[in-house]
Amino acid sequence: MKHPDYLKRILTARVYDVARETELQAAPALSARLGNAVWLKREDNQAIFSFKLRGAYNKMSLLSASKRARGVIAASAGNHAQGVALAAHRLGCHAVIVMPQTTPQVKIDAVRAHGQAAVEVVLAGDSYSDAYEHALTLQAKRGLEFVHPFDDPDVIAGQGTIGVEILRQHPGPIDALFVAIGGGGLISGISAYVKEVRPEIRIIGVQTVDSDAMRQSLAAKRRITLESVGLFSDGTAVKTVGAETFRLCRRYVDEIIVVDTDAICAAIKDVFQETRSILEPAGALSIAGLKAYVEREGAKHQTLIAVACGANMNFDRMRFVADRAEVGEEREAVFAVTIPEERGSFRRFCELVGSRNVTEFNYRIADAVSAHIFVGIQIRNRAEGQAILRHFVKNGFATVDLSGDELSKQHVRYMVGGRSSLAGDERLYRFEFPERPGALMRFLTSMSPNWNISLFHYRNQGADYSSILVGLQVPARDKRAFRSFLETLGYPYADESKNPAYRLFLG
Repeated sequence: MKHPDYLKRILTARVYDVARETELQAAPALSARLGNAVWLKREDNQAIFSFKLRGAYNKMSLLSASKRARGVIAASAGNHAQGVALAAHRLGCHAVIVMPQTTPQVKIDAVRAHGQAAVEVVLAGDSYSDAYEHALTLQAKRGLEFVHPFDDPDVIAGQGTIGVEILRQHPGPIDALFVAIGGGGLISGISAYVKEVRPEIRIIGVQTVDSDAMRQSLAAKRRITLESVGLFSDGTAVKTVGAETFRLCRRYVDEIIVVDTDAICAAIKDVFQETRSILEPAGALSIAGLKAYVEREGAKHQTLIAVACGANMNFDRMRFVADRAEVGEEREAVFAVTIPEERGSFRRFCELVGSRNVTEFNYRIADAVSAHIFVGIQIRNRAEGQAILRHFVKNGFATVDLSGDELSKQHVRYMVGGRSSLAGDERLYRFEFPERPGALMRFLTSMSPNWNISLFHYRNQGADYSSILVGLQVPARDKRAFRSFLETLGYPYADESKNPAYRLFLG
């Protein structure tokens, strides 16, 4: 079978009626930190905040007048749907977009906004696979032209125009180009052009550890179907890659790197600090892979380009991203520390922490023998985290490193607490601490050694001040001394001892 001439298809692709040539932007802060020249191809700056309009428009613009008159159909819950909708509006073509019933309303509204009267949104099933099957049924019934999100030569060629732009924008040496992979359309188009023109450039795909269908397929030398996929990077959550994209990746892609959720969150933060733009998880995947490559290879003074391919981030994910970014960039180590339940041991533990910046502190008195503390500490690198663990153990505190434990990072850190029969004479206070080293120790050294800390919760929120919740066991006879302590401490505070939430869940 004769394969498509991708050089010709890419160079003649009709994308610029809707797309624009996006910036190849230097990333000076990331470059300085990684010791390499890092560049970002800003496809997140397209009209739909994603590269997907290139392939969708190219495919639809090349349809015959009769096919366009009948209309097109696509299945998507994300960026491809918006690309097809925009293309349909520009071409005066009716489009049916099948989306899962579970699709957030904000995405449905975005598709309708881009397509306006040209788009008909159909909700079917609970997953992309359900929507895809329903789309095929509608296609056969209504005689519509299917616009595949990745496994179509014209879609692939449209995405390949990104490769043309990169080589034109950076004619000098390029060591490696990093591209996210879901179904493989983006990397197939880019590599089909770049490898033919500049074969010395390494093309490196990036996938998540829980959605790596292309990596596994290349290793097996045949397309495989994953039983399930992770949904954090929903734009690349594909169970089966395309037949044509698999063929092209086998021919052109040098390797595939896999990264986890924490690494993606760290990459989102990196790009925000660099550009003040917020990428979606799939959009930051290539940057996470670039960082992993630099660490693995010990790369220095190389020119590395990552395609920032999308910025359709759900607002409610941003808190999760912020929480996980510190661990992802290895700037936070998370530990479970066991200390003896005796007066002074909590303070002795804090002295071991010293001037290090604490990012989180959770503790609730549990039994009369020992106490378990959940603590996050800011670090410079992974080696420092291991050194802290050894320091705790050496000083008699049994410690477990939870930095890589998904259960702890996603759930347990928010569940430390509960009622305790040992929390007699407990008073609950909320303090505002300035975010600077030593603030916690100042609090502890100001407190009478006769008052036991029975509850402690703190999480760094990235602001100048943080709220800290403290349970203190203060006997009634010390009421005056406690009042004096509060007044001389100098931190704003609020008595929460009568708060109904405290009485229901902790008191």
